[in-house]
Amino acid sequence: MKSICVFGVFVADLCFVANAIPEKGQTILGNKHIVGPGGKGSNQAIAAARLGGQVNFITKIGNDQNAKMALNLYKEVGINRDSIIQDENQLTGVAGIMINEKTGDNAINIVPGAAGSLTNKDIDKNLSFINNSEIFLTQLETPYEVTSYALNKAKESGSTTIFNPAPASNINESDFKRMDYFTPNETEASFYLKKNVETKIEIEEAAKTFLNKGVKNIVITLGSKGVYFANSSESYFIDAFNLKDKVVDTTGAGDAFNGAFAYALSKNHEDKDALKFANKVAGISTTRVGAANAMPNLDEVELY
Repeated sequence: MKSICVFGVFVADLCFVANAIPEKGQTILGNKHIVGPGGKGSNQAIAAARLGGQVNFITKIGNDQNAKMALNLYKEVGINRDSIIQDENQLTGVAGIMINEKTGDNAINIVPGAAGSLTNKDIDKNLSFINNSEIFLTQLETPYEVTSYALNKAKESGSTTIFNPAPASNINESDFKRMDYFTPNETEASFYLKKNVETKIEIEEAAKTFLNKGVKNIVITLGSKGVYFANSSESYFIDAFNLKDKVVDTTGAGDAFNGAFAYALSKNHEDKDALKFANKVAGISTTRVGAANAMPNLDEVELY
């Protein structure tokens, strides 16, 4: 099995579950309130580790109760904690998540806290974890300059790079050439191309544009419609996994997908098999409330 290095953010998720997501100026009564671990990088690292992946996670947290929650969880799931930086002068990040209990839809506000102060020097101090990992996975919750620097270091080391552009924000054009796998959802793909990415033709054209930018493999996740994959030699749609249970929370679905995809690649799965596996893991995660806590282990995936 190949080892995985994830660079990203941990935040404590403050989830507010109600029958609707409040609109501007509106106050509603919720049904329940849940506090748990979150952050896209952390969720993806946990997803891969729960499946049995060998995971290193580079991030920065404070020295508070939320940091303890993170470290205890990483110990439980087997994530290497040696690359986690603790800053006594900053608070660990938090995210406020509004969840519609009827549909599973969500709206999220993230305050990265200590992780927002990550620097290139932090990457240099943890370079051995990148160099010794065959797969590198990152997102866009960390400062972009540092994300770009880490991506470049991973590419220089020969790692297979997976870039999940969430939340969508500007990317240097030169960085697309360093991405072995680029994994936007429809909304994120639309952000970068400044046009709709909804119909079959629009999705296929979007994929071609990203490939022309230098991305080696493009993976556009389509929620309940599945996923679209393309590279220079093949392209195809894969249907979403057929769930036996009701969708209750889509908060961590994208993270479950990316973590599971990284894990599948670490097990030397072919692209199509890795995507089908990631689709299944993401689907299962939507049948549970929460993000990190919704990530299934390998036995649960195989028995579902």
